[in-house]
Amino acid sequence: MLENAVIMVIIIMVINIVYVSLSTLRVILTLKGRRYVAATIGTFEIVIYTLGLGLVLDNLNEIQNLIAYGLGYGLGVVIGSMIEEKLALGYITVNVVSSNPDITFTKQLREKGYGVTSWYAYGMDGDRLSMQILSPRKYELQLYEAIKTIDPKAFIITYEPKQIYGGFWVKQVRKGRIRKSVEKADEEQQAQQEEVHREGE
Repeated sequence: MLENAVIMVIIIMVINIVYVSLSTLRVILTLKGRRYVAATIGTFEIVIYTLGLGLVLDNLNEIQNLIAYGLGYGLGVVIGSMIEEKLALGYITVNVVSSNPDITFTKQLREKGYGVTSWYAYGMDGDRLSMQILSPRKYELQLYEAIKTIDPKAFIITYEPKQIYGGFWVKQVRKGRIRKSVEKADEEQQAQQEEVHREGE
């Protein structure tokens, strides 16, 4: 009897984790304009939801099933968010303001494959270099590192555009130049670490 109750709790929790994870992904994909993928996920999501809810409603007198349902829901939200972060779908736009307009900021970032539009601006303390940079989300952290390396005092604001139409940006970004520059930087960093390790021996 106890074994059956434990199995039921595990099944309900797993079903709800899968359901809420799919639900989280569906909402995020819908917001990103990927409606057909979201609709496909929604089909599986509602089937799983109905199955899990049916198990709980058939056993409302079992308090452990309700607890498992609630815990599964909470875990599903966390896991769904983690999956979305790993997938890193879409693009980000980063606005950067550098206090030194003489830095060859734009050139260095374009060499790494990022789409950059720049213009001169004027701040409270003088001239500034303002830039708008496009990057796939999966290279977001590498972009921040590149910016900080060029100008540690740069002011950075990031947002996620819902739609991008036309222009030179997306074509350049999609060519894979960013991926190659990131891989090259990783190889160089690994080589430096190996050299430091050898010197330590």
